[in-house]
Amino acid sequence: MSAINNRSYEPIPLKDFKVKSEEEMELISKNHLFNMNLRHTIRDFSNKKVPFSIIKNCIKVACSAPSGANLQPWHFSIISSKLVKSKIRKAAEIEEQKFYDDLKKDEWLKVLEPLGTHADKPHLEVAPWLIVVFSERYSQLSNGEKRKNYYVPESVGIATGFLITALHLSGLSCLTHTPNPMGFLSKVCNRPSSNKASLILAVGYPANNAKIPLASTIKKSFDEVVSVF
Repeated sequence: MSAINNRSYEPIPLKDFKVKSEEEMELISKNHLFNMNLRHTIRDFSNKKVPFSIIKNCIKVACSAPSGANLQPWHFSIISSKLVKSKIRKAAEIEEQKFYDDLKKDEWLKVLEPLGTHADKPHLEVAPWLIVVFSERYSQLSNGEKRKNYYVPESVGIATGFLITALHLSGLSCLTHTPNPMGFLSKVCNRPSSNKASLILAVGYPANNAKIPLASTIKKSFDEVVSVF
């Protein structure tokens, strides 16, 4: 991190951009749309092992995301340990049960009902990998000083999108999970007070009998979500 802080503005040529024809761009964008439309959030995971090298490459893709002032305010805890996954599941299910028992959240629970979610989270142990995404609200510099990070939620959100896309295009499935509160994750993953957990990604292959809720396949139309000026 010190190398980032000590640099001054030094423009260098953009060498890696390759100009494509409009026909190439149209084809690439259509293929990408087709591939991403095959992505589905799953809850039924196989316990088949996934090589760490694939996870590592996908994390590197996430780390290439743009961020506020290029401060890269994120940390990824990558977990395959059965013991650690068990700890996370037990703690997450306690929070989830509180959530489902809270009558004040009745409206929210009705919205979730078509997705078939519940307080039991076996995927947190079955999936071969868990990736806990942390937001770094500030950085600890080498001289002991604290440096505030900027646009942290936006930056971490973009990086997470990069990560989910990379996992899918690599042939893996994932599930985003956000137990609330998530303070236990900092303790389990031994993260400093500057870090705040954003979400858990369960990552692996779908089980042979994996199913998805029909409701999850219904997406808003282009015209519903876009304004063109």
